[in-house]
Amino acid sequence: MTIRDLPLNDSVTIPQLGFGVFQVDPAETQKAVETALEVGYRHIDTARIYGNEEAVGAALKASGLPSSEVFVTTKLWNSDQGTDATLAAFDASLDRLGLDVVDLYLIHWPTPERGLFVDTWKTFEKLHADGRTRAIGVSNFRAQDLQVLADQGLTTPSINQVELHPALTQVSLREYHAANGILTEAWSPLAQGEVLDESVITGIAAAHDASPAQVVLAWHLAIGNVVIPKSVTPSRVAENFAATEVTLTDAEIEQITSLDRGHRTGPDPSTFNRA
Repeated sequence: MTIRDLPLNDSVTIPQLGFGVFQVDPAETQKAVETALEVGYRHIDTARIYGNEEAVGAALKASGLPSSEVFVTTKLWNSDQGTDATLAAFDASLDRLGLDVVDLYLIHWPTPERGLFVDTWKTFEKLHADGRTRAIGVSNFRAQDLQVLADQGLTTPSINQVELHPALTQVSLREYHAANGILTEAWSPLAQGEVLDESVITGIAAAHDASPAQVVLAWHLAIGNVVIPKSVTPSRVAENFAATEVTLTDAEIEQITSLDRGHRTGPDPSTFNRA
């Protein structure tokens, strides 16, 4: 199975299919990541707020893989935004991960009421210029948040990681990304399982002798998303990885896209300002 590497806007490439550890208990994370790496994943996505960076680092070390072969993303939490706090939080994340450089560092949420993401982004630019992170991006940013950065002449984020699945296809945001050289990355790509019983998806799965989850992940890959499914069940970790073998027709892609109903399983970035 071959995972495509997609180019970011700063010459770095990212494996299109990755392994996420959101909501994975820290006690289970090391084994889950070790399993993912054994299956063939070479892209691991974590965050400070998940509480499992240290376990991800332990799995990376135990794998014996050189750091150049595994793409690692982590994220800055809301309460760590601001110049000095960002620098301290970045150092702490690297320490927990056991890395000298991280591949991708993201602002986790814009938290618009806090009004700190511009100063935070300027600090991200410094981290990138200093070679401490290979690429910088954002997560859960709306088009208007991205435009704030653009209007100030700041670096265009390489990627925006947002909730995205067949029930929330984020068409207008993906169009903004495409027009501005920003890659789209999907978290909660299966809508926490809510879309897997949709008749459209189960019907397509039957036609391809595939699981509903594989069909949804194949849809993400087909429309150009970076996607980071998570599981602690070894068979499902492998099953998700095999989604790369499912090739959907244009008509099937349209059928899945038509399931959009603007349904979120997570917070709305417009109102989420938790510290």
